[in-house]
Amino acid sequence: MTDRFLPPSHDGLDRLRDLVAGARDIVAFTGAGISTECGVPDFRSPGSPWLVHKPIAYQSFMASEQARREAWRRKFAMDDTYRHAEPGRGHAALAALHARGVLRAVVTQNIDNLHLRSGLPPEKVIELHGNGSYAVCLGCDKRHELADVRASFERTGEAPRCDACGGPVKSATISFGQPMPEDAMRRAMHAVSRCDLLLAIGSSLVVQPAARLPLIAKTEGAALVILNRDPTPLDGFADLVLRADIGDALSRVL
Repeated sequence: MTDRFLPPSHDGLDRLRDLVAGARDIVAFTGAGISTECGVPDFRSPGSPWLVHKPIAYQSFMASEQARREAWRRKFAMDDTYRHAEPGRGHAALAALHARGVLRAVVTQNIDNLHLRSGLPPEKVIELHGNGSYAVCLGCDKRHELADVRASFERTGEAPRCDACGGPVKSATISFGQPMPEDAMRRAMHAVSRCDLLLAIGSSLVVQPAARLPLIAKTEGAALVILNRDPTPLDGFADLVLRADIGDALSRVL
């Protein structure tokens, strides 16, 4: 298609609007780009605080008390960089799609909890990489609130342990090297294989296995729209690729 790559012009937004208007079963696949306007840093921009406070790999976290302490120090340092973040225009636009009754699911790589805070019900949000707004025990799966974990960490300097089973407590996110959550992946596969439009928003589409989901949707017959600042490996498969401000484009279209 010669007009697949459309700039953030009226033509490009009109085409996106037409695709959304004609869809009855939409899945949004979101990455860090939908949250940057909210003050949440992405991973790849120069000077990103994630490059300073790099996440500790899962194997290191499990193997060393020192690594667990450092992981929590970095976790709280990163939390402080976007503690005042609120859902943005992109999150609100997807919540509006849900209100129309055409949004099957939001499959997200983000851990910032902003989709849920935008008003989407939990059953509509599939968090492939977990959620950074609480912690879990790796022994018994008990939930631990971050305020309590942080108070204990700052008081003792020790990595938290579960008060129920004594197991290590970790942020409820999926670390590098940690197995992907089977239930979330199953739900995501079910959603993308049945939608008629997939909106890939603010994702570099390079982190596997999540990045293959938009292509699965396309293979199963869905239209694929990619809205992202930079090129992605799947641009050549998309029905429409837009280089536009995400919050602006989605708020104008949805």
